[in-house]
Amino acid sequence: MNAPERFATAQDPAAPAAEISAADRVLQVLAVLACADCALSAADLMQRTGLPRSSLYRQLARLKRFGFVVEHGGSYAPGPLGLQLARGFDDGSHLVQVARPILVQLTEQTRESAGLLVAANGQAVCLDMVESPQSLRCSFVKGSSVPLRVGASAKCVLAYLPAVQRDALLSQHHGRDTAAYNEAAAELAALRERGYITTVGEVDAGVWGCSTPLFGSGRRALAAITLMAPHQRVLQQEAQLVQATLAAAARISRILAE
Repeated sequence: MNAPERFATAQDPAAPAAEISAADRVLQVLAVLACADCALSAADLMQRTGLPRSSLYRQLARLKRFGFVVEHGGSYAPGPLGLQLARGFDDGSHLVQVARPILVQLTEQTRESAGLLVAANGQAVCLDMVESPQSLRCSFVKGSSVPLRVGASAKCVLAYLPAVQRDALLSQHHGRDTAAYNEAAAELAALRERGYITTVGEVDAGVWGCSTPLFGSGRRALAAITLMAPHQRVLQQEAQLVQATLAAAARISRILAE
């Protein structure tokens, strides 16, 4: 795949405060809270955003007033308006509406879990998940995220970021022009050439994943789908699972490109 395919991505919520405009600071705080897996104290938020205490409390007061943030015992978490936003996203997202029935069919065909992911704020974010019907299964909880570093999903969305953003993230993780940087860059280049990636145990031990991008009009990469399974179930059927994932992605991409 030699066309300039790329993902759009939002600004990294952990970027230094000096790089964030005054108008964006409130969104920076909200983005950090959205990525956290638990409530955060003011000290935690100061560390993760780089904002001074006075500025942080001003942003929190605004978010609390509109219901985007709640406070309990000195810790802060996303508020009830976030649930309304999530519901509105589910109801209005063309990407989710197009992908959902095909993900369901992919899971019915393979009996493994299938997810839809996008790049946002330096993370691979799960927009939708169809669980395997088997008791032993692998999944990625809807709404959760992982850094764009390891695992099939993260590497797939990272591979199609604009080159400047992709290189900046690789430098952040590995250092510029190091052996690890060059190895990671080569792996992403191979992914773009092949059109998919498989990994085993990079995020969770014993978990196999196959991820491939979804394209809209003009071959613009919009998202990725990932099939996940316990590795021991994949050993005798990996080629079939990869082909099923690629076929599902092609069907979704055809509809998105219309």
